Amino acid sequence: MSFVDQLGRPLRSLRVSVTDRCNLRCQYCMPEAEYVWLPREGLLSFEEIVRLVDVFAGLGVDKIRLTGGEPLLRRNLPDLVRLLAADRRLTDLTLTTNGVLLADHAEALRAAGLMRLTVSLDTLQPDRFRTLTRLTTHARVLEGLEAAARLFSTLKIDSVIMRGVNDDELIPLVEYARAHHAEVRFIEYMDVAGATQWAADTVVSRAEILQRLEAHYGPLEPLDDSVWAPADRFRLPDGAVIGVIASTTNPFCGTCDRARLTADGLWLTCLYATDGIDLRAPLRAGTPPAELAARVEQAWRARSDRGAELRAADRKRGIYIPASTLKGNSHLEMHTRGG
Repeated sequence: MSFVDQLGRPLRSLRVSVTDRCNLRCQYCMPEAEYVWLPREGLLSFEEIVRLVDVFAGLGVDKIRLTGGEPLLRRNLPDLVRLLAADRRLTDLTLTTNGVLLADHAEALRAAGLMRLTVSLDTLQPDRFRTLTRLTTHARVLEGLEAAARLFSTLKIDSVIMRGVNDDELIPLVEYARAHHAEVRFIEYMDVAGATQWAADTVVSRAEILQRLEAHYGPLEPLDDSVWAPADRFRLPDGAVIGVIASTTNPFCGTCDRARLTADGLWLTCLYATDGIDLRAPLRAGTPPAELAARVEQAWRARSDRGAELRAADRKRGIYIPASTLKGNSHLEMHTRGG
């Protein structure tokens, strides 16, 4: 089935959050001291997630990314992976993790049918990691990455780059990724909900990142990848490939084919959306799959979201949503809606 939204964008990719909990407290996502969590009884069961993914797959979604929070905090996650991997309509089944628990689960995830893996790693320095995350689990992240490198042929490392924090690690991160047969993707610091410490002068732009890499490695070759991919990819003169996700300074809203499903069944059509569509209630009320699909299709056809572009155009750009507001609506949080 093929249909598009008001800007001609198809629905092809769904990011499924399995938990809003996280075992790190990264500055750019969860810098506050306290959070309001989703009620556990409201979380979708694995069976419910599979039933909703079946609805989306019937509408043309063929890419599923499991997210959180930290998805490996969800018990028995390989069981969900196994259920999803059985759906042959899905051409891409991947997971994003902070890596803390990955060494314990990488083998089971691969055996269950997980196709790809993305690990967040913002620094190679343990002391800096503690400053960034308020935790001392850096060694466990590296251990998880090493386990993943042995098991997955496609491994990506996501690094959020912040000026004065870790922007001096561009080259070390490229070399670390190369040594582990991984591709590093540098992400501009985004002012999404949850980034309550965001400031424009801490953003290291795509242009500056590329300039620094070229100063060290020489000319970068742009790769002609899928227009729907979030990262611009480049090949270094020695053959290594890196990516840059420039949602802050060069938004890709015009080619965004992604939606998000929270752990309690709220469907969001934009990362910057302030509300969504509850799919849990009708699912639990016994609404037929065809009717759920019709609701999703109708909402997507009406979609005109371009949140990142509107943020980029705001000359008074500052904190997107204050912490006081977030405490009253945890669905606004980045760790609730998934990265």
